[in-house]
Amino acid sequence: MGSTDLRDMPDTLVRAAPALDVVGVSHSYGSRLALDDVSFRVPQGSFTALLGPNGAGKSTLFSLITRLYNTQKGGISILGRSLAEKPGEALRRLGVVFQARTLDLDLSIRQNLAYHAALHGLSAKVARTRTAQILEGSDLADRLGDKARTLSGGQLRRVEIVRAFMHSPRLILLDEPTVGLDIGSRAEIVAEVRRLVRQEGVSVLWATHLIDEIEESDRVVVLHHGKVLAEGTVADIVEEQGASTVRDAFASLTGLVRLDAAPEFVP
Repeated sequence: MGSTDLRDMPDTLVRAAPALDVVGVSHSYGSRLALDDVSFRVPQGSFTALLGPNGAGKSTLFSLITRLYNTQKGGISILGRSLAEKPGEALRRLGVVFQARTLDLDLSIRQNLAYHAALHGLSAKVARTRTAQILEGSDLADRLGDKARTLSGGQLRRVEIVRAFMHSPRLILLDEPTVGLDIGSRAEIVAEVRRLVRQEGVSVLWATHLIDEIEESDRVVVLHHGKVLAEGTVADIVEEQGASTVRDAFASLTGLVRLDAAPEFVP
């Protein structure tokens, strides 16, 4: 990957740079190959679903993008900035919601958000402004003083999503954000993220094993056994597979008939 910085690039190239560019990435745990020559892009302004069952390599990929693991082979860049050569510049533009819960339950919502903002160098005043902007119209705005431990699982996840937006990133990664939630809470989470995407104008990579979280307007990357089997719009993938729905297209690509229902495929 090149080391070109967006500050040195013409405006037209800045706009053309993908939010995320993964090129030829492979990763192994000992003798087990978890990712095999994975390449795909998340265009700026898109909602891209990374669709695959448990064991597909989604969490490994997220660990590489967030630098929890070093990339063994291939390259990853965020808005034109190489993770290998300019990790600070790249990660500064990234917001992440991991699958595991990470809020401090003894702090209030406001304190959790302020702490995250401070880690990114935001002043208390800016943190308050961002909190008000992001939560405008949300029922969480009336609960800023409540301790996190008083919230439901769905509300905790929504706070984590708000936290990921605090430092105004341009790319948001969400790793199975609705795992363990009931249908109603799942719908609220999906709606909240899509609202913030429209409001903030960011790009999203949403990892999921649940096909019903995908909308017709989304881009999809199908990941299975560490390989990318398809990439494109929902309509493109459905047409390429000669299917009538994205569910049927996924089944055709992977041989998995009921991804969202089979226990062995649910994280």
